[in-house]
Amino acid sequence: MKAFDLQRMAFDKVPLEFLGEVALRSLYTFILVFLFLKITGRRGVRQMSLFEVLIILTLGSAAGDVAFYDDVPMIPVLIVFVTLALLYRLVMWLMSKSEKLEDLLEGKPVVIVQEGQLAWEKVRSANMTEFEFFMELRLNSVEQLGQVRLAIMETNGQISVYYYDDEDVKPGLCILPDECVKRFMVVPESGEYACIRCSHVVTMQAGEHQLCPRCAHPEWTKVSRAKRIT
Repeated sequence: MKAFDLQRMAFDKVPLEFLGEVALRSLYTFILVFLFLKITGRRGVRQMSLFEVLIILTLGSAAGDVAFYDDVPMIPVLIVFVTLALLYRLVMWLMSKSEKLEDLLEGKPVVIVQEGQLAWEKVRSANMTEFEFFMELRLNSVEQLGQVRLAIMETNGQISVYYYDDEDVKPGLCILPDECVKRFMVVPESGEYACIRCSHVVTMQAGEHQLCPRCAHPEWTKVSRAKRIT
């Protein structure tokens, strides 16, 4: 076999005429996926649950095979799409009848911020990190957690945020990127400090060093009292 053979790399043993068939197969699978999404009523991945993403990935695998391989017949792939569409409808009906099945397949909403502090125990029990949530909160114009009365991670991955009124904003952990936040192991002056990891707020004296009583993390930052800019 000749290395860097452009003919082999580009076409292998496939005749040039097969490219037209690939285009037809791609159009065929595109239409099937489009019809499936229309049937399920979904507009985008962000609106999909884990179960629905799994269905789409399965459809994508079937679509890719029939589009690129000349020995994959098209009718069986149609049966795959019909079967998955019926399965989707059946599972949706079963979930409407069973809350336990719905929780198993869809998951449950998770409270990530409550009364201005990260709901550390709930986040930890869900095997999730705080950093991805902070990014999502920044996208919702949140600078510090004391601005947030309640934030919930929905089952589709989006975050619902409920804010305090300006007069009720609490001092809280600044969630801006690391280069915008000074961290201390030993606090430089007396005042209120927030744990970098779990957002727990304590009053500390200048020169004091302690582990967070909530999560045992040693790093602190000065609390922020910034109000929301809308």
